[in-house]
Amino acid sequence: MDQQNLVQQQFGQMARNYLSSTVHAQGADLVRLTALAERLRPARVLDLGCGAGHASFAVAAGGAGAVVAYDLSADMLAVVAEAAQQRGHLQLATRQGPVEALPFADGEFDLVVTRFSAHHWLDMGQALAEAVRVLAPGGTLVVIDVIAPETPLYDTVLQTIELLRDASHVRNYRVSEWLAMLAEAGLTVTGSDSWKLPLAFDSWVARIGTSPGRVAALRETFAALPREVREYFAVSDDDSFSSDSAWIEAYRPR
Repeated sequence: MDQQNLVQQQFGQMARNYLSSTVHAQGADLVRLTALAERLRPARVLDLGCGAGHASFAVAAGGAGAVVAYDLSADMLAVVAEAAQQRGHLQLATRQGPVEALPFADGEFDLVVTRFSAHHWLDMGQALAEAVRVLAPGGTLVVIDVIAPETPLYDTVLQTIELLRDASHVRNYRVSEWLAMLAEAGLTVTGSDSWKLPLAFDSWVARIGTSPGRVAALRETFAALPREVREYFAVSDDDSFSSDSAWIEAYRPR
């Protein structure tokens, strides 16, 4: 099975879990997205790898003129379309496809956002090139995602547990990597900040439907972690822990 089919299978089966997930449906970053949309008043917004649509709903609530929720999973998009109707976000439309080949015109969007999706992208360079292509000159790009620590040991541990939990995982990037990739894509970064994202182990694995064998492997991995790693990720007795997440904002020069 190739990567795109794996992503569709993993998330298609669990689409509704992500609509109700506290981790995805709540957060100061969503409030911040709404405030950003209120300030920028973008005519058109693209939500890349929209998942269950929470970033789309946030910018729609902020008064965006039109919002396109874009994802590889048709099941996810069906959940988004239904929820958008229920919430009265009539300016929201859905489109299906990979982030590496966007079916949109050059400069079509004033704001492009992606939230908790980029760590699944197979070709980051191509995906960012496409995001920049469809972003209007002077437009804003916001990346929100779990990030890897700059310390190699902690980075390795994060990638290991993410892949054990979800076989479609590609990579959580370090902030330093994001800054370099965004600059390479031709964007000017205006700022970034990070926070700790608490993750309850049981709901973390249930949300994506991690198999019992992989759950057991995760438990063994957590049990074997060195003291400094357990402290960094705040691993508790039930294997709940905290990851680093970040908001990175950039714009396309005119």
